[in-house]
Amino acid sequence: MSAAEDYGRYDPRANRSLAGLFADLARDLTGLVRTELELAKTEMSEKAGQAAGGVAFLAAGGFVAFAGLLVLLACAVLALSLVVQPWLAALIVGVAVVGLGVVLMLMGRNRLRPANLQPNRTMETLRDDKDWARDQLSR
Repeated sequence: MSAAEDYGRYDPRANRSLAGLFADLARDLTGLVRTELELAKTEMSEKAGQAAGGVAFLAAGGFVAFAGLLVLLACAVLALSLVVQPWLAALIVGVAVVGLGVVLMLMGRNRLRPANLQPNRTMETLRDDKDWARDQLSR
C-alpha cells in the first residue's frame, strides 16, 4: 500500500492521547446508557398500558364471579328451604358463608404478620456480605 492510499484512510483518532480515547469512551458509553434508558422507559410505558387492560379484565371478571357466587348462595338457600323453613335455610347458609369468610380473614392476617414479611434470606445474605467485607479489610 502506498503512502497516498494511507492518506485517504487517515483516522484522526489514531494519534489521540490515551486521555482523549478515554474521554471518547466515556462520552460514547454515556450516550449508550441514555439510549438504553429511553428504550426501557418506552417499553415499560407500553407494558404498563397492556397491564392496565389486563387489570380491567380481571376486575370485570371478579365482579361477574361475585354475582355468580351470590346466585349460587341464593340457590343453596332455596334448595335448603325444601328441607327446613326458608328463614332457617337463609340463616344456615349465611352463618356458613360468614364462618368461611372469618377463617379466610384469619389466614390472611397470619400471613401479614411482620415476622412473616421480613426478607430473611436477604438479611442473611447481607450479614454474610458484611462479614466478608470485614474479613477483606482486616487482611
